[in-house]
Amino acid sequence: MHERPRDPSGPVLGIETSCDETAAAVLDADGRILAEAVLSQLAEHARFGGVVPEIAARAHLAHLPAMVGSVLRAAGLSWGDLAAVAASAGPGLIGGLIVGSGFAKGAALARGLPFVAVNHLEAHALTARLPGLLGEASPAPVAFPYLLLLISGGHCQCVAVEGVGRYHRLGGTVDDAVGEAFDKAAKLLGLPWPGGPALERLAAAGDATRFALPRPMLGRAGCDFSFSGLKTAVAQRVAAFPPGPLPRAAAADLAAAFQAAVVAVLADRLRNALAAFAARYPSLPPGRRLAVAAGGVAANGAIRAALAGAAEAAGFTLAVPPVRLCTDNAVMVAWAGIERLRLGLVDPLDTAPRPRWPLEALTGAGGPDAPPREAA
Repeated sequence: MHERPRDPSGPVLGIETSCDETAAAVLDADGRILAEAVLSQLAEHARFGGVVPEIAARAHLAHLPAMVGSVLRAAGLSWGDLAAVAASAGPGLIGGLIVGSGFAKGAALARGLPFVAVNHLEAHALTARLPGLLGEASPAPVAFPYLLLLISGGHCQCVAVEGVGRYHRLGGTVDDAVGEAFDKAAKLLGLPWPGGPALERLAAAGDATRFALPRPMLGRAGCDFSFSGLKTAVAQRVAAFPPGPLPRAAAADLAAAFQAAVVAVLADRLRNALAAFAARYPSLPPGRRLAVAAGGVAANGAIRAALAGAAEAAGFTLAVPPVRLCTDNAVMVAWAGIERLRLGLVDPLDTAPRPRWPLEALTGAGGPDAPPREAA
């Protein structure tokens, strides 16, 4: 199924088109970013209050070829300098996945390059291993295993990252993802899409104690999440006001209350996940205990602060990518491609994109059922 690439030592081009960002990046074999670009489609989708898959796919098709050319020129490279082409092949919106992976496969075929089909969730998971993420004092990639809290518009889960292609799910959402809950609450408050950043800004001016909102699963055992009840509670508070736009003060207070509830739930669930992770790897020394928060919601300042506090109290270091690498980007796709390429994991050109592709379904070094690995 996999072929070992001829020369894995050159730069890798990464392409990301799984949702509404068109992105391309080139990284050298050591993970240094040579060039990157991201084109947001916010203007195209904002008037619909969310991503329209057909519009997203057409925008990817229109902009990706020129973007790739621009990124290669900015990196001072030609196609012949590349070691491989990597692209998000799932999960995500199927139209966008077809555009991005199709372009990557076409380029690989035309240029005789290996193709790497990247799982978008694995790309988020492996971002923590980008050299220098923890600062200049730690230039080498972080070692496996580590705990991942993936929080985005479509995903909310706690995962033990044991190696490339080796993931153990500790818990996940039973209904809405946290980013989806942010967007829905923001819409109820009359805020523009995307709702997460707008709600965070409004919450800064609000009183989180004015409205009592539930904190689903707070204090329960396990690492699962639930946000649909919290969203419903916001809808009920909004419905109690007269028809029409909410008063600004009430909207700010509701935003603050919603964000405070989410912060409390995420910190509580992370504490359970940290304990489960520590129990799974009892011989891992305290200095090697790392928790990583990734995904668009990890850009929220209040959430980052609460997660850092929970991690520190449990004897873990929290690593969060820079804000621009929390949201969808091609740097993480190129890096995941490099990680897989190092292991000789490349994919045939008839690999089909997958709208659903859980981390647990991946195969890789040692396979998903290999015993836990305590160091790498």
